[in-house]
Amino acid sequence: MASQLGRTMRGVLGIGARCACGAPTVVVTAPRLPDGTPFPTFYYLTHPAAAASASRLEADGTMAELQRRLEEPETADAYAAAHAAYLADREAHGHVEEIAGISAGGMPTRVKCLHAVIAHSLAAGPGVNPIGDAALALADWSPEVCACPPEDRGPRATGADSHPR
Repeated sequence: MASQLGRTMRGVLGIGARCACGAPTVVVTAPRLPDGTPFPTFYYLTHPAAAASASRLEADGTMAELQRRLEEPETADAYAAAHAAYLADREAHGHVEEIAGISAGGMPTRVKCLHAVIAHSLAAGPGVNPIGDAALALADWSPEVCACPPEDRGPRATGADSHPR
């Protein structure tokens, strides 16, 4: 993960999703970092190709398109449920009053960060976060195809799977 981000990760609880090769794609982060800082981003997108794809979607105006989808009551309700699921997942690892009720990515009413909603979709699986699922469908990156540089490929790329998801 440090090689993916170019820095040491803080407060990592585990891996929320993996690339097809087994390398981390999403890390699960403690709601309070070791230095005491509240950290609302429970699911953190670490995979460079996934993050770059999310950035391209943000740059090309996709967030506005996805925001318009929230005008559909069914999508808005599902996004609100995704927000509640995100909060419940994080709360299971500790209550932090400063971030109570705050999830990520603009949930439950806005689309503010595609990195966050994509990370949530990857970690929670399809059908939990409709905006994250939609962003993944529009992305030029897929969790099914390894886009890792050879030095960062996970254990499945070598045939060893010592780090199952």
